[in-house]
This record gives sequence, C-alpha cells and structure tokens, in this order.
Amino acid sequence: MYTQGKYPIIAKKAIAKGMFDLTVLCPDVASEAVPGQFVQIAAEGFFLRRPISICDIDKDNGTLRLVFEVRGKGTEKLSELNVGQNIDMIAPLGKGFKVLSGKKAICVGGGIGTPPMLSISKLYGKNATAISGFRTAALAILQDDFKAAGVTPILCTDDGTAGVKGFVTDALKAEIEKEKPDIIYACGPMVMLKGVAAIAEQNGIECQVSLEQRMACGVGACLVCVCRTVRDGKEIFSHVCKDGPVFDSKEVAFGG
Repeated sequence: MYTQGKYPIIAKKAIAKGMFDLTVLCPDVASEAVPGQFVQIAAEGFFLRRPISICDIDKDNGTLRLVFEVRGKGTEKLSELNVGQNIDMIAPLGKGFKVLSGKKAICVGGGIGTPPMLSISKLYGKNATAISGFRTAALAILQDDFKAAGVTPILCTDDGTAGVKGFVTDALKAEIEKEKPDIIYACGPMVMLKGVAAIAEQNGIECQVSLEQRMACGVGACLVCVCRTVRDGKEIFSHVCKDGPVFDSKEVAFGG
C-alpha cells in the first residue's frame, strides 16, 4: 500500500558526477518498502513526478535512501533539494524482488541500475556478489556500501580505469563458472538485461530483472510505461510501474 506525503531530507551528498544520494525520514513508507520498489517524487515547477529506485531501506530508523542521476531539468531540480527541506513523495510503489532466504545470489547493476542492487544484496550479505558496471571510474558508486554489508563487490568499467575492463556479462559468466548461484538479480540498460537473462537461461538459473522505464503516474493509471511481456506463451502489454518494475526475466520480451 502506498502513501503520498512530504518527508524531511536528513542527509544529502554528491557521490559521483551528476549523481546524488538522499536519505529521507519516512517511517510509514520504510516500514512497508521492500527491495526493488521505487518512489515518485514531485519536482517543483514540473507536472509529472520523477521515478527514483529505492537504494536502501532502514526500517529501524525509518529511512529510505534514494540515489539518482541528473538526466534532465526535473532531476536537476530534485538535486537542488537540501537537508532540512521536505520531499513530496508517493511511495512505496511497484512490485519488489523475490527473496530466496539462505541461498546464494548474484546482483548485477549497470550504471544508475546499481542502486537497487544494494538493498537486495544486503538481504544475502556474504552469500551475495554484486557486479556493477560503469563507463569509467569517475562514475562508479556504492562499492564501499556493498563491502560494508559483507557483499562481495566486482567492479567493471568500459575503459578499464577501475576494476575489471569489460562488461558485467563477462564478469557474470566468470562468477557462474566458479559457483552457480540460486538466483540472479539485475537492473540496468535493456541490452544489459537481455544479456544477463540469456546467461541465466543458459545456466538454468532463476533471474529477476528490474526494468528502467519512463513513467508518468507511477500507479498504473496511464500508458506511458507499457512494456512487452510474455504470459502463457502469448505476448501482452504490462505496466512497468504496477506489474513491475521487477519481472521474471522469462516474462520480458526483449526483442531482437
């Protein structure tokens, strides 16, 4: 069940070029939120809210952590919010990740698809490996957070300026060869998700993907975030905001 409210920002920092990290005090939302869900935030002067993935949930302290990238004027406006100001938020929204207690997980994040991987990987701790991919070292985020949670981080960069040079899919294949996980989680560009889903299927591993999509209402009332999915062998249209953003990878019609 989601709510709409204005909640105070209690921490803010810039963590990479154009990327911001906000901690919001919202006990009623934090108590209900699960990894994989998102929030819709109102940006002053803009009619449509901006969807932001939930990076971390602290139920004891009643906070949510939101990490986002400035991609336009709306998110630029959100980046101007400061500690002490209220944030107008509808949350928690969408369907979260399925959790397999006591099992081994690999969490794969590409760019700004990395933040949702923190909250789900923390539930697995030492039984999780977090593979993160970025264009270059200056854009790499959350690696210390994964370590602090006992998660094994593997950093990949396109240009080799940090971690392993190459794609997250290469690192994923290498990890599966070492030890096959029980489940794979992924969030990032569609081409990355398609590759991860294919690797999971080839190895008979359950895979859940979180789709990044433009949204308007965030609650399934409009058609902005429609995506193609497969149910019972038939291709249908689903709402990313309401039916997802998390889907079983076998349900997603990646195309191509």
